[in-house]
Amino acid sequence: MPAQSPSEYIGLDIAAVQLDYCIGEKEEGSCENRPEGRQSLIKRLKKLAHPRVVCEASGGYEKAVVAELLAAGIEVCVVQPGRVRAFAYAEGLLAKTDRIDARLLRRFGQKMTLRLAEPADPAAATLRELLEHRRQLTEQISEVEGRLHLAGPTLAKLLQEQLTFLRQQIDTVEQMIREHIDQDPDLRKKAERLQEMKGVGPVLAATLLAYVPELGKIDSAKVSALVGVAPHPDDSGTTPKPRHVRGGRAQVRHVLYMAAITATRFNPILANFYRRLKARGKPAKVCFVAVMRKMLCVLNRMIENPNFALAQ
Repeated sequence: MPAQSPSEYIGLDIAAVQLDYCIGEKEEGSCENRPEGRQSLIKRLKKLAHPRVVCEASGGYEKAVVAELLAAGIEVCVVQPGRVRAFAYAEGLLAKTDRIDARLLRRFGQKMTLRLAEPADPAAATLRELLEHRRQLTEQISEVEGRLHLAGPTLAKLLQEQLTFLRQQIDTVEQMIREHIDQDPDLRKKAERLQEMKGVGPVLAATLLAYVPELGKIDSAKVSALVGVAPHPDDSGTTPKPRHVRGGRAQVRHVLYMAAITATRFNPILANFYRRLKARGKPAKVCFVAVMRKMLCVLNRMIENPNFALAQ
């Protein structure tokens, strides 16, 4: 997103305990990744005419940093680590340290057109945390169930108690998710709107609201690419190759896949769409991805236009 005046790019490498930054060719430094250290960095950046910070998504350690920078009115671009690493390889840069990464991020921001981060909606952020906790509990249940089949009598009793506890925890967090959505008028309205489509349940609606804040704000092609259900061509010369989906937001894609399976059974329109693709010889997984993309595009339109009505 071009700025009204030239931006001064700052590369910021974020770790659990330290922030390494590169402001200019000769100005580098570091500070602690704590409130005091972050405020000292913000104070330094606010002296610049038009600072724009470029950092990587670093497993959640960037959340507090990005939030405080945005609250201070400083522009931030959060980029995928894979893109930055590919840029380093394109430069022929093989060395990797925190200081080197900060310089690399600064050059990456200067060369690439990046999307500016926006302040996170507190309600959506809380919903995302609850869904993350639910996902972790679900994974633990799968792991314990896998061990239960091979366990002896003594261990089986302990594992069964653990399963009971985990299932109770899932019931608790699902109740918290429902209450959180019901207490927020905007989330409740959007969740009810999304569930008007057959095949979309509370889990998918909550997942879209938490992980796809762009829903209804950008066109369907971009939403499909963000989630990772848009097939990309891989042709070379006169040899066409199968198209594949890649990247995107895996949390959304996993839930959307299960919803697509349900939709092909209970949603007449999507079921017919699936059967038509199968009749043309498409593999089942390709058909399911096409249903996922169709669902996402329609849901995007539903949020964008309150007057948009589903076909009966």
